[in-house]
Amino acid sequence: MNASVAIQVLPDVQGDEELIRVVDEVIDYIKSTGLNCYVGPFETAIEGDYDELMDIVKECQHIAIRAGAPSVAAYVKVTYKPEGDVLTIEKKVTKHHE
Repeated sequence: MNASVAIQVLPDVQGDEELIRVVDEVIDYIKSTGLNCYVGPFETAIEGDYDELMDIVKECQHIAIRAGAPSVAAYVKVTYKPEGDVLTIEKKVTKHHE
């Protein structure tokens, strides 16, 4: 695993329920990839191969638009280490959730 990303998708929709509905569709897509992910209150972290993660980040925008958002913004953080492994989600947060 040479990369991890954290993505916050912000669809331009009216109302909290609609916002949650669209974001849930994006999260469902991320989970469907089979990659290790961690859903937090502001963003979702995903671990895997850099190129695959970049494709997922791109598709998250398309999912939000297909779900009905007229536009979408996203904040993305990327850790990439072409030669070797990056810190895992488990190493970063498990001790805080035991």
